Amino acid sequence: MTLSDPGAPAARKEALAQRYSAVRAATLELAEPLSPEDCMLQSMPDASPVRWHLAHTTWFFETFVLREWAPERPPFDESYEYLFNSYYNGIGAQFPRPRRGLISRPGLEEVREYRRRVDADLLALLEAGALDGARGAELAARVELGLQHEQQHQELVLTDLKHAFAENPLHPVYRAPVGRSAGPAPGPTGFEPFEAGEAWIGATERGGFRFDNEGPRHRVHLEAFELARRPVSCGEYLAFVEDDGYRRPELWLSDGWDAVRERGWEAPLYWSRRGDDWWQYTLGGLRAVDPAEPVAHVSYYEADAFARWAGARLPLEAEWEHAARGHAVTGHFARPGGEHPAPLSGEARGLERLFGDVWEWTASDYAPYPRYRPAEGAIGEYNGKFMCNQRVLRGGSCATPEGHVRATYRNFFYPHMRWQFSGIRLARWLG
Repeated sequence: MTLSDPGAPAARKEALAQRYSAVRAATLELAEPLSPEDCMLQSMPDASPVRWHLAHTTWFFETFVLREWAPERPPFDESYEYLFNSYYNGIGAQFPRPRRGLISRPGLEEVREYRRRVDADLLALLEAGALDGARGAELAARVELGLQHEQQHQELVLTDLKHAFAENPLHPVYRAPVGRSAGPAPGPTGFEPFEAGEAWIGATERGGFRFDNEGPRHRVHLEAFELARRPVSCGEYLAFVEDDGYRRPELWLSDGWDAVRERGWEAPLYWSRRGDDWWQYTLGGLRAVDPAEPVAHVSYYEADAFARWAGARLPLEAEWEHAARGHAVTGHFARPGGEHPAPLSGEARGLERLFGDVWEWTASDYAPYPRYRPAEGAIGEYNGKFMCNQRVLRGGSCATPEGHVRATYRNFFYPHMRWQFSGIRLARWLG
């Protein structure tokens, strides 16, 4: 992980302190509309309560920054090491993930006080000149890692909360939609061609932050391909649904077809049929499916089946990154927490909507790049140990904090998962 040097020591300290305070405040802003009861909800083992996210992100700074750079400081509460450790076996045992919703104590206000105390101690550490010491660069990088980690949890706050709220028959509104209106169904997407040849993939050691799984930078050979100029729309996916896409085993991978039958899938997550119409639950409440929006909340299996039905395929992650390089990281990021993807336009010209609408499934397994090495110690458990049986997604979603994504960012989930804002961009071979 790297951190750009913004200048003189005083400027570095000020810049990092301001960024720290801004990211930490953004997490609290996401929780602001919620009641203590809302913050306790856990609707499935893969999701966590909002209160747990608030505490765990604080535990990260206390454990991986304050404990190491201020070892004389006593922990806020020794029991928190067990309650709010996510998966770091090098630190110690963890409270079982599927049962996090049972942790009624500490209460929400106690967790807020935990955040206040850790924030004050970390900012005091920076103010005391720790950045100027022999390990100053390492400290800055560790704080930046914690901030990037917290931004990941900001997205999880929204997706986990949406999954919990969707179980409520009252269809609660998290935040009211802001000035959106359905647009006409977009025209044909079109495809952008790319020649065969050698490409460089992965982040460099310079130029800002990167997670360790984004490197090392390395060469790949790509066959000639073409990439859809925009993501698949809800209207296009609805055509797949209405063509009995969920009832045709020839379209599905074997594991995917098992998932369809065992889980009763017949449409994307949060879609429901009302009479002849399809509706979807959103963070802004229940509303009709907008055919012009990018389809979201589909699994890898559904994305793959749709691509086969459409006479296409999913892109390899190296193809996606090669195509995305040089494109501005702009999109319809909805921070601080609305869910308002803008309708897709007509026929796209060049690649559009690569960032900030939906995470786009790729056909690539989540695996280490050549010469990859995780960091030493417990912090090395951050990414490396999950490189098995998962698929890579690219691009960021409307729930991803703005400024948190880049062309090299590798998200990863198991192929059956649907509660993230995961969508589809098609690819095809050329020649």
